[in-house]
Order: sequence, then structure tokens, then C-alpha cells
Amino acid sequence: MSFMPDSRLFRETVGHYASGITVIAGISEGQPVGFTCQSFHSLSLEPPLVSFSVMHSSTSWPKIRAAGTFSVNILASGQREISNAFARSGGDKWQGVAWSGTSSGNPVIEGSLAWVDCTLYEEHLAGDHRIVIGLVNDMSAAQPDKDQQPLIFFKGRYIEPA
Repeated sequence: MSFMPDSRLFRETVGHYASGITVIAGISEGQPVGFTCQSFHSLSLEPPLVSFSVMHSSTSWPKIRAAGTFSVNILASGQREISNAFARSGGDKWQGVAWSGTSSGNPVIEGSLAWVDCTLYEEHLAGDHRIVIGLVNDMSAAQPDKDQQPLIFFKGRYIEPA
């Protein structure tokens, strides 16, 4: 017999796992495109792989997938507005957002805590999401002295650093 949890209860329960916030970004038809993602994690050291999940209904991911490369911007605590802007569907998410390009041209949002630049490695269907795996080609340098804190999401809201 299989257990089928109530979707609201499931979301509330797994919301007790704190996560960082990222913006997955790429270039489509010469323009930056991106979306907020909190399901990002490192996957492998050899080869260097990262993973994230994206809903099937995303309109941004197909544009990024078509390019075959993407960046992952790990947002800092002061970037709540950027997270909110990229979580919305439609509109110009990049309006007022300063960014530069990686060596492959993918967007790096100014002020991000860190970033990785990837080539699409694999993609798998899983329920109402796609699990995307990226091969890391480049990344920001580690900055252990930097005072920035990550943007954290917990129990349905942002958590500010103490």
C-alpha cells in the first residue's frame, strides 16, 4: 500500500529544510534569461558536477537548455529582491540587475556570493520537475574572508543572518 501525502502538508514538512537561493541563468537569442532556484547542490567532485531541479512548466529553462550552458548564481543575503524578481513568471527580470558574463557568456549577477558556470551534462524527468546536472567548467574564486552571508529560505520565508 502506498502513502500519498497531502501536497500542502508535504510542502510544509520539507519546508523545514533550510536552503540557499540561486538564480540559474543563460543567454537566449542574445538576451539574458534566468529563474530562481532553491533546489541546487553539488553532486560530484570527479568530474565536478552540480544539480538543480526545475518545474516542467518553467518557460525560462527551455531557453537556457537550448544554449547548452548555464550559470548558477548563489545569492547573498542582501539579494532578496533579485530572488523575488526571478521567481516571477514573465516580465523583464533583468531590469535594474547588474551582471557580467562568464568566459562562456553566461550571466553572473553582481553581488552574488559565488557562481559556477556549467555545460548541460544530463537531464532527467522526475514527477513535476526535471533534474538537471551540469558539468562545472568555471567558477568564482573562494573568498573565505568575505563578510557576505547567503540568502536562506526556511519555512516559507527568507531568514536574515544574525
